[in-house]
Amino acid sequence: MKKQRPVNLQLNTISFPPSAIVSILHRVTGVAMFFALLFVIWAWAVSLTSQESFEYVQQVMDGVLGKLIAIGTVSALTYHILGGLRHMVMDKGYWEELASGNNSAKAVIALWIVLTIVVGVVLW
Repeated sequence: MKKQRPVNLQLNTISFPPSAIVSILHRVTGVAMFFALLFVIWAWAVSLTSQESFEYVQQVMDGVLGKLIAIGTVSALTYHILGGLRHMVMDKGYWEELASGNNSAKAVIALWIVLTIVVGVVLW
């Protein structure tokens, strides 16, 4: 017996609820922090070799690319912490209903955007 089920192959038409977006972004920021850690380790290793190397790393961090990496790293860390705190609260049994889960997801995204803007202004 062949079942006729609808198949949606257009991925741009799928809309995720806020709670799904927050969960996916939590995983993405975890991966982003791993790659940011590679840059941090490189900067530490190079800056400790000599005075000239330290000045080179300092120059890189004062440049546009260094500032963008710093803002991106702090932004990923901020989001990962906020998303993790949300997941911990949900593990305790709160915000598990559809409405409160979506509201807490929207709050996490809004707070993350505000904190990222603040960090961007401070670091730039």
